[in-house]
Amino acid sequence: MWRFVVANNQAGNPTWWLYAGNNEMVAWAGETFASTYNARRAAAAFKAGARTARYEVYLDAGSSWRWRAWRGSDKVAAPGESFSSRYAAEQAANRVRDNAGGAAGEAA
Repeated sequence: MWRFVVANNQAGNPTWWLYAGNNEMVAWAGETFASTYNARRAAAAFKAGARTARYEVYLDAGSSWRWRAWRGSDKVAAPGESFSSRYAAEQAANRVRDNAGGAAGEAA
């Protein structure tokens, strides 16, 4: 079962992460928030809009493939890892798009 987790990162700042059924972190907010409340709101907004977000696959500065999700001009999610091919990044983005809306956890 996929799940959202809202907690503080290692620097003590609130953010959210999305974990797949195998406990692999597959997405995160891509930013930190001023409060846990704001992180929960952002997770809930991504959960509600994951299917309609625009997913962009790109080659990063280190020549690895990544994806990011956008709503309007706001980046709303990023991957938990980089990928060795464009295809792998596209498939990962598709899995997030298709499963985030049904994820359990603090964004519910």
